[in-house]
Amino acid sequence: MTRVPEPRKGMPSPQLDEEEFRRRYLSAFVDPAFEALAVELDKIATAAWDAYDNARKAPVTRKAGPGYADPDYDLSVDWLATKAAIEAAQVRHDDDDGPCRVLVINASSRSEHTCPGEMSKSYRLADLAREAMEEEGVAVNLLDLSRLASEYGREIHPCKACFSTAAALCHWPCSCYPNYSLGQVHDWMNEIYPMWVEAHGVMIITPVNWYQVSSPLKLMMDRLVCADGGNPDPTLTHGKDAKKAKAEELKGWPYPKHLEGRVFSVVVHGDVEGAENVRRSVSDWLRFMDLVPAGVNAELDRYIGYWKPYATNHEELDADQAIQDEVRNAALTLVEAAKARHAGKLLMAGQDLKPPRQK
Repeated sequence: MTRVPEPRKGMPSPQLDEEEFRRRYLSAFVDPAFEALAVELDKIATAAWDAYDNARKAPVTRKAGPGYADPDYDLSVDWLATKAAIEAAQVRHDDDDGPCRVLVINASSRSEHTCPGEMSKSYRLADLAREAMEEEGVAVNLLDLSRLASEYGREIHPCKACFSTAAALCHWPCSCYPNYSLGQVHDWMNEIYPMWVEAHGVMIITPVNWYQVSSPLKLMMDRLVCADGGNPDPTLTHGKDAKKAKAEELKGWPYPKHLEGRVFSVVVHGDVEGAENVRRSVSDWLRFMDLVPAGVNAELDRYIGYWKPYATNHEELDADQAIQDEVRNAALTLVEAAKARHAGKLLMAGQDLKPPRQK
């Protein structure tokens, strides 16, 4: 019998006492408009403390039912709703009579609707790509990640790296959130997962931020780890039981590729350096998940306003007709590949070969 390692422990506890919890909880209500509601807020804070102190992560559940390893296990209704949305998205993806679908992602956090007061070049390029795609008759969904910084209640919580404890502990879709006891709600990934699933093609447009992708894109990338080998049945591990998950992985985990076969395009732009490495990094990540490059013209790294002032970067983009045309070409290349994928005509050599290494 295979020995199952004990989960390692030893980190200091982050548990707050009630006084500190209440201070943090009520700090969201500093606006004088809330002063008249002090009594009500005190009652709400007391209820919130009770949920926190008793770690009620998922207070509303229902029995898993047929089709799960443990039909009697209590599953979060939030997780079940996201799973249903993903299953519906997969039906749309597989519908031969439905439209070819493409997801375009603006990965810049810059927005005219919050502190910068100006739109991003990434958004402009994403909108340009969307227009080119729609002219070709595909259904385009534009995911604007800048809303994480400009829209109330838009959050992508960080990945907790469950996969690194055991593959089976990382559930598809992610079951780490919402965590009501910790106030970790409004998780946008519950809406983003179905966007990826229904798409036949995905185009990511990102700036270079300190030699890396943008913060919003990295959050989404990390939370998509469950799409690459994640466990579609949380009852198999009784939720987040690390030792049960280790035992399941050691039995031999199949590493299901939930997004395999979709085609992709990547556009990276910078102003000084780093664009080529970021483009390679994002493309390599997508390849690792078994997404397929749409074509050589669909992967692009360029500099806009190279070593020029930030203040004039939009004017630099206005003047750079070549990059505008290159982004259109990337979009059209993706459309061509996505249509072929949707019609079952895209040749993907080696797709039926079994990889010798699953991780």
